[in-house]
Amino acid sequence: MPCFFAWFALICTTAFLDAAPIRVVVWDEQQPAQKPAYTNFLGNAIAAHLRTQPGLTVTSVNFDDPEQGLSQAVLDACEVLIWWGHVKNGQIQPEKARSIVKRIQSGQLSLIALHSAHWAEPFVQAMRERAISDALNSIPGLKLSDLELVTPERFRVPKTTEPLTPRLEETGTRDGRKTYRLTLPNCVFPHYRADGAPSHVTTLIPSHPIAKGIPTHFDIPQTEMYNDPFHVPKPDLVLFQENWDKGESFRSGAIWNVGKGKVFYFRPGHETYPIYTQPIPLRILANAVQWLGSK
Repeated sequence: MPCFFAWFALICTTAFLDAAPIRVVVWDEQQPAQKPAYTNFLGNAIAAHLRTQPGLTVTSVNFDDPEQGLSQAVLDACEVLIWWGHVKNGQIQPEKARSIVKRIQSGQLSLIALHSAHWAEPFVQAMRERAISDALNSIPGLKLSDLELVTPERFRVPKTTEPLTPRLEETGTRDGRKTYRLTLPNCVFPHYRADGAPSHVTTLIPSHPIAKGIPTHFDIPQTEMYNDPFHVPKPDLVLFQENWDKGESFRSGAIWNVGKGKVFYFRPGHETYPIYTQPIPLRILANAVQWLGSK
């Protein structure tokens, strides 16, 4: 029997050592405004840190690379895509985003969207696919042909009094079947403030792999404020809650299943604050990559 356990341990150890590294792509639009906080751009700073972690191969791409950094070859060699977008969110080719979302749905890759990437084309398309799936699953027998899809105006901040999106409403009947209108998620929130005030973060699920080694409470010394409600589908998990001294709060670490893949949104950021040089946010990203990329 001892020989069996020794043999089994050897097989497990060999399999671990032979496991292929997780292939990570960091996409960054590389705003010039990043330079005071990140001398070699934000995405490169994240990629440099991840290269120090075991079991990862990391590529850094940007908007000015061929095919906006999103060629088929890049995406075929990607299992976890980290996305930083802000002022160029509207310039991403929609077909590139569709290719990313199809890969998420098939389980080929997972997406980590950071801060202003709430309006990045891949995140928005993934959230809209999730909203459609949620609507179809909410009513037995509902078909896509029974849905009228309404796309909100892009890049418009809603008022606090506006109804949340996504929103499913019954509209009538057709051929004896009930019909519905689905207003797709706008993927934004009513209030934000870039004053650099600190935020106070609570880890809601300490047992989750993304929260491994993360304190129950920690502060982000300087950050932009986002205030819920966030116009997105209900997350499957909320890992982090962020609060500000003026009373605002936000679900700052959320996970959605989208088809066979996953999307993780991590809120802390703003290109002028060096958040992704700090140990805790970088640890969260490294944990997320390991978890999302594990087989």
